[in-house]
Amino acid sequence: MSVARLSRYLSLDDFERAARRHLPRLVYAYVSGGCETDAALRDNRDVFGEYGFVTRVFAGVAQRSQATTLFGREWASPFGIAPMGMAALSAYRGDLVLARAAAAANVPMLMSGSSLIRLEEVIKENPQAWFQAYVPGEPERILGLLERVAAAGYATLVVTADTAVSGNRENNIRAGFSTPLRPSLRLAWDGITHPAWTLGTFLRTWFQHGMPHFENSQAKRGAPILARNVLRDFGARDHLNWGHLALIRKRWQGRLIVKGLMSREDAVIARDHGVDGIIVSNHGGRQLDGTVAPLRVLPGIVDAVGELPVMMDSGIRRGNDVLKALALGAKFVFVGRPFNYAAAVAGEPGVRHAIQILREELQRNMALLGINSLAEMTPDRLLRINPPASANP
Repeated sequence: MSVARLSRYLSLDDFERAARRHLPRLVYAYVSGGCETDAALRDNRDVFGEYGFVTRVFAGVAQRSQATTLFGREWASPFGIAPMGMAALSAYRGDLVLARAAAAANVPMLMSGSSLIRLEEVIKENPQAWFQAYVPGEPERILGLLERVAAAGYATLVVTADTAVSGNRENNIRAGFSTPLRPSLRLAWDGITHPAWTLGTFLRTWFQHGMPHFENSQAKRGAPILARNVLRDFGARDHLNWGHLALIRKRWQGRLIVKGLMSREDAVIARDHGVDGIIVSNHGGRQLDGTVAPLRVLPGIVDAVGELPVMMDSGIRRGNDVLKALALGAKFVFVGRPFNYAAAVAGEPGVRHAIQILREELQRNMALLGINSLAEMTPDRLLRINPPASANP
């Protein structure tokens, strides 16, 4: 896509509107949806509107910088690309697109364990990528996956903790989405009515790389993305307990982060198990409907774990959202769906443009807030303007 055409995208939301037209209905439903009534999905966005900024003036902000140090490395901005399963179903070679764009922008990219491109290929494109794992409940399968990830050269492992079972994603069922996808007249019609995606993503992938498979859920290759009778092996995740995390910490020699924590108590337990960081997350509202937004529990978790780096994802769409999360204690944030949409409609240039949009919003709003560094984004810069109904007398 040309620079001129990309210039029409002024916000991350613009990419979603374009992706909704470009993607088949069932693929868009998978990416965009939450679960059941979408209450958690809505709260992830609504909570940001409950805070307003307190600005300062004449602060001399010409030298402001959004560069952020995390785990001893300086990143260009305080945000990264969250893990998104099956990104290569939305965009041609989607995980590679995201990895290359992140490397060019000097922001971290978390590769999803539910991806369709081998993890070994992704780290070649971005040696700084992190690997996010949905670990199975069986110790021998966990260790096999850890050995593969380490052998590939990943230095950071992110273990997602909130998937004992899959959420009740009714929107996926209504749209005809499943993993693997099942051949049907409905699926064929979706492809016919979205020829740009069918030719540019699905058939192009099939002809050049063969049928996509779930490549990284286990040490070995998983199920194909399109199959009539094959079932995807998720492993016995409902068996997972803190003993499994202790095993992972013992065997994984790199940086270990746990994602999907929403309570102070779990955050403290994770810290005491020796993790190097925490990502507060409700899985983008895709697991338990009615789970509160991560921003609501973020301050309490930060307070509970002391110096341990606490990061956050879910619901971030604007530079203002990033600033509010940082003010409430996050060291870093991750953004998912918007970068997926950008990759779908415009490939790597689209993702680079989306990163630049968010970066420019941050740079502009730092000036308007009157701050030169993100360390100045403290709680006193926010005012609660729309407290929850339960807080009213």
